[in-house]
Amino acid sequence: MSDTPVTKENTPSRGDAAMVPPVDVIEDASGITLYADLPGVPKDRLHLSVDSGSLTIAGDVVLPLAEGLESTRAEIDQPRYWRTFSLSRELDIDKVTAEFSDGVLTLRIPKTEQALPRKIEIKVA
Repeated sequence: MSDTPVTKENTPSRGDAAMVPPVDVIEDASGITLYADLPGVPKDRLHLSVDSGSLTIAGDVVLPLAEGLESTRAEIDQPRYWRTFSLSRELDIDKVTAEFSDGVLTLRIPKTEQALPRKIEIKVA
């Protein structure tokens, strides 16, 4: 993912519209996996940020045209994706992993050790 942090300077304001990427979130015993569809966003224009308990996904759409061609109609009104999620304190934000392939961002956020289920040993008295 890009090293450019998501900051107030590159955050869309109320006047700047952005598309909201569709996202699937799957939770299991060890954490969550988030799948975000970001068609048209190259890896170098994708920005991820975790700050103060929130996750932000931002990406700029780049639709290349073949040399000598000109676009006469574009149905993408907003050339940018933007979505923010609140994260539970049960999630370990220091261990987030991200993969990006074929326009799909996959994030894995594990639960903290304290939030993981554990077996309690029963002693015989």
